[in-house]
Amino acid sequence: MSSDDNTLTTEIRTQFGKGAARRLRASGKIPAVLYGHGTEPRHLALDGHAVFLLVRKANAILDLQIEGESQLALVKDIQRNPVLQGIPALEHLDLIVVRRGEKVQVDVPVHVEGESAPGTIHTLENATLLVEVEALHIPESIVVSVEDLEDGAQVLASDVTLPKGAVLVSDPELLVVGISVPPAPVLEDEDAVEGESTEGESAEGDAETAEASSDDE
Repeated sequence: MSSDDNTLTTEIRTQFGKGAARRLRASGKIPAVLYGHGTEPRHLALDGHAVFLLVRKANAILDLQIEGESQLALVKDIQRNPVLQGIPALEHLDLIVVRRGEKVQVDVPVHVEGESAPGTIHTLENATLLVEVEALHIPESIVVSVEDLEDGAQVLASDVTLPKGAVLVSDPELLVVGISVPPAPVLEDEDAVEGESTEGESAEGDAETAEASSDDE
């Protein structure tokens, strides 16, 4: 937070409802609500372009400028339009008040690195891990290495090396990554295919014979 990259000038919203929200988004702004620490919810309007750039990473911390005062907030939830892309897809933000030095619990994305043993593949069973971490030092991802792991190997949450200052909250026995040998492709039985072909030819022959007999009559 030493730079101004996360700083957003806000406006207080006084109009509510779907119609008001549509008009707000049409003007290039995104509706948001800020709550937490026992404070009354505050309904805000944020610049859509700036928000779009900031929320591209998980658990973004915003420095909100609200009526001349600075307030740090964690992006807790983003409502998106599944049909639209880019800025228009952002429909609403839920923000939580945070303070310098306090710890928060957040789901951090898991990033898999390395190559498992030849002939095996890895399966990411859980894409995030819940950790407790200082609000201004939330890691962008948690790295899990599968380098040279053999078939049947499992990486549990307790096996993962967490970033400095992070404490695991997820179940330690939670399966994060599994290593396995992919199933062999199913090939058609050549004898069965030949049998089907012979049966088909026999059926065609019977049909032709029956047709010839009918013509003779």
